[in-house]
Amino acid sequence: MVYSYTEKKRIRKDFGTRPQVLDVPYLLSIQLDSFDKFIEQDPEGQYGLEAAFRSVFPIQSYNGNSELQYVSYRLGEPVFDVKECQIRGVTYSKPLRVKLRLVVYDKDAPAGTVKDIKEQEVYMGEIPLMTDNGTFVINGTERVIVSQLHRSPGVFFDSDKGKTHSSGKVLYNARVIPYRGSWLDFEFDPKDNLFVRIDRRRKLPASIILRALGKTTEEILDLFFEKVRFEVKDQTLMMELVPERLRGETASFDIEANGKVYVEAGRRVTARHIRQLDKDGVEFIEVPVEYIVGKVASKDYIDENTGEIVVEANQEFSLRAS
Repeated sequence: MVYSYTEKKRIRKDFGTRPQVLDVPYLLSIQLDSFDKFIEQDPEGQYGLEAAFRSVFPIQSYNGNSELQYVSYRLGEPVFDVKECQIRGVTYSKPLRVKLRLVVYDKDAPAGTVKDIKEQEVYMGEIPLMTDNGTFVINGTERVIVSQLHRSPGVFFDSDKGKTHSSGKVLYNARVIPYRGSWLDFEFDPKDNLFVRIDRRRKLPASIILRALGKTTEEILDLFFEKVRFEVKDQTLMMELVPERLRGETASFDIEANGKVYVEAGRRVTARHIRQLDKDGVEFIEVPVEYIVGKVASKDYIDENTGEIVVEANQEFSLRAS
């Protein structure tokens, strides 16, 4: 082993055939430059905190009478330096203060008429600062940011392959992953009831989400169910005939029109029956009163004379003794 005569250090020999043409870059520059760009004020709002605030604001009230607007933000100075934060066990950070403007509109005046404007600077919290080593000091402990995989936004469908329930029934589910916000998980139970989970918490009926989005009972029924029209003519219950819906079903009563029986009770409705019904132009068929029992109203039915709601939407029909 060869050492130098002056400093007694090991002599490094290079056996490469080509000289070094590139120096090793400063590997922390990417992290440091990225964080500086994040906290640097950008008047155009293309990146950093400025872009984040502009993407959220303005925020309007539910009734539209007021609006919260973003004006600007500023970062204060850290209370302690890096070493002092490590000794005291605190986070090395800067206070973030945001100037917001509250605009109140006059609801009795034409749209857009401003009634009052208030502007105030609000303390939003602390922004951890990156040290010269590309690390953060959190509660006195030096930590680094580790990259991790992030699920792509979108809608994903899946099933349990029949492994969840003892009957082997396949239960389907869907997951809605937004770009920002809470995850929504939709899933069926063995009784074909649809439920939703928000951020993987307890199950809720899926109709709650639809009602939160402003959907009425009638609109929810229109989304998930096909409507069948019934009419009462001369004290006879008539049903609008949609032949395609009857294909493959077993008739529980004689399907007849104009004195002609097309399908006898107990027989299966075939494609030949449907073609014959279409050919004869049958639009309504007589059905027994019991056929409507168990079916659900698709909308509210109101008595024109009294204004009273006789049957509410989503109410099940039943026989009532007169």
